[in-house]
Amino acid sequence: MKNLKINLILLLLVALGIASCSSDDDNNVTQVQQETPTIADLFLNSIEADGGIPFNVDNPALTFTDAQNVFLPSVLGIDFRTDRNVVPAGPTARFPMFQGWETLSNGAVREGYYIITEVSDVDLARELGVIYAPRMAASIGSGGEQNSQWTNDGRLIFEGSVDFSPKRSLTASGTSPDGRLIGFPPAEVNPGAVADVNWSSYVVLPDSNIVINAQLVANETGLHDRIPNPNGNSQTEEDDFNNPNLAINQASVVMQLLDGWHDNRPYYFHIVTDTSDPGPATIELGVYVPKLNNLPTFGVFPGGSMLPFSPTANGRTFDNGDGFGVQGLNSASLSSRQVQDPTNTFPIDPRDSRYAPMWDAHITEFTVPEAERPILRSFDQVNDLLEQGILVPFRGNLNPDPLANSLSDLLTGTGAIINCPVITQPAGSVIGTQIGLPRNN
Repeated sequence: MKNLKINLILLLLVALGIASCSSDDDNNVTQVQQETPTIADLFLNSIEADGGIPFNVDNPALTFTDAQNVFLPSVLGIDFRTDRNVVPAGPTARFPMFQGWETLSNGAVREGYYIITEVSDVDLARELGVIYAPRMAASIGSGGEQNSQWTNDGRLIFEGSVDFSPKRSLTASGTSPDGRLIGFPPAEVNPGAVADVNWSSYVVLPDSNIVINAQLVANETGLHDRIPNPNGNSQTEEDDFNNPNLAINQASVVMQLLDGWHDNRPYYFHIVTDTSDPGPATIELGVYVPKLNNLPTFGVFPGGSMLPFSPTANGRTFDNGDGFGVQGLNSASLSSRQVQDPTNTFPIDPRDSRYAPMWDAHITEFTVPEAERPILRSFDQVNDLLEQGILVPFRGNLNPDPLANSLSDLLTGTGAIINCPVITQPAGSVIGTQIGLPRNN
């Protein structure tokens, strides 16, 4: 009996030992799995290493209301003030900023800083706090995207690069018979930033079919023109690395928002980062990126990796008192430094699964006197006015088959592609307020 008890005790100890070893082994396996960083970890860890605030999907730094209607939960702050007498740059948003490496034409690499606004993978989009845009994946293999590689410390190496050193300039096209200046189409444009032949903001992540929308905002050649300078907007100040709106040591950057119309509502706030044409790149302070011309498929929706929006060439240049203000590429092109947004018309918002940040410009032109031109506030209104002949496709459009575009049977495209990530479309009650930390410390 005594031996039986001893044997039972020994068996129990062995069993406990096996369980303990098994538990240790399981813990070791779990530990190894936890130490293998995911793609999201690589991005978020780099933000933290650079002194920034990585997005935490389970405990975000900011919680947005329905009225604020923010599409990009990782933003660190938004200034919803629109009165340029109070805030010369108008509304702005502060974004987490990543450090990566650009590849130059001679094979050398240099540091570059970028933001991410959309991802084609739903899980990665959620973990990074950015917009899920699955249609971006259609760019893979088109020649309009660029590939990338990871460094040993988890930073992206891009295939291309951007030169921010050019000085933006725009010359209006002339004067009308009554002596008024005509802004669009401009007589001459010189974008403030130009990408090389390898750069695209549609970036395919290494060893994956995931596409991110990555916009370079700074490198040793200068700063993106959409980063406002708090000391003013002069051309001599725009590439100043002392600009606090670019905070490398905080891994964040403040960028100027543009207004627009969607579904009869204003304040469709977005940023213009880059375009396939030097004209809109100059007018809207973006980067001229020729490679975007290869993205699929121009003038076609819902196929391809982009979707149509509608600027107007000759909208109203004066406020007639109806509260809607002015609109059009003509008014946006009249100043040497853009202070008036074109306030273009957009068909859908980022909560629609058809959304993509690359917009295919379908420009309209009014046929009636300026005093009779309404503000274009929705695609339904644009289509109604096209049927009435009050609007026609802009004479500069390339006129592909309009029936390929399911959002309009009468409107044709120009061939210009503009990268316009949409950040927020707040209710009118939110205008004039701020949330989070809209400025760097």
